[in-house]
Amino acid sequence: KQMEIMEIAEMLGKAIKADPRMERLNNAKKAYDDDITLNKYMMEYDVQQKAMSKEYEKPEKDMALISEIQKRVDELYKLITENPVFAELDEAQADVNALMNEVNQTITYNITGENPCTHDCSTCGGCH
Repeated sequence: KQMEIMEIAEMLGKAIKADPRMERLNNAKKAYDDDITLNKYMMEYDVQQKAMSKEYEKPEKDMALISEIQKRVDELYKLITENPVFAELDEAQADVNALMNEVNQTITYNITGENPCTHDCSTCGGCH
């Protein structure tokens, strides 16, 4: 039985890998990795967030500096989230996550006979 389970798991993994949603995600990841501007924004966003955290930790906070950093963080957030490459990666990842949730729910259902509650009533008949 152990070998049969592993063989089925291998087949499932290969089927998921071949799914168009995975190909879309891989293409989106490559586009993201290749986007130099977007990566610079992401790095600066992380640096600015850390700088703001450090400033908040100080006993005497420089609120003017914090305000300036927050303004830049907000600008970077907008530049990142409105970038079509980032949006495509985000959507592709969400689609793959949904696929994996469906797979896990199907496996769980076949083990327990019950559909796990996702708190998203579109996936079942609603909460009891």
